[in-house]
Amino acid sequence: MPHLSIQYSPQLDQSHDIKALCEQLGEAMVETGVFPRAGVRVRAFPAHHEFVADGHPDNAFVAMQAFVGAGRSLEDKQGAGSAIYAVAEAFFADRLAGGHFLLSFEIFENDPALSWKRNTILPRLKAEAEAEAR
Repeated sequence: MPHLSIQYSPQLDQSHDIKALCEQLGEAMVETGVFPRAGVRVRAFPAHHEFVADGHPDNAFVAMQAFVGAGRSLEDKQGAGSAIYAVAEAFFADRLAGGHFLLSFEIFENDPALSWKRNTILPRLKAEAEAEAR
């Protein structure tokens, strides 16, 4: 874990490469040193039905939510969050320069007693790294 979900205004598909955003955010998550690559997931969903602020047709939004496993310090989560948010700010700098855009990011910590998971990617990545080291 972490899992980063992005909801966004569908008109952004016309002006921005959302797949590239997902890739950049995923790399930023790993680069923080707080999250292991094998647990990182970034997914984006256009909001096919929306109403933003005053309903102006140029209004758009990006709402990002990261769900992380328990055990990281507040400082680690804040530092990672700031680094991840900075990538999104840079990606949407053109939209942030105007008056019709909302960008948000929140981090939520999962309760380990209420979290079930199984990851077969982590063992594969470890085996590949060991094979490369030989």
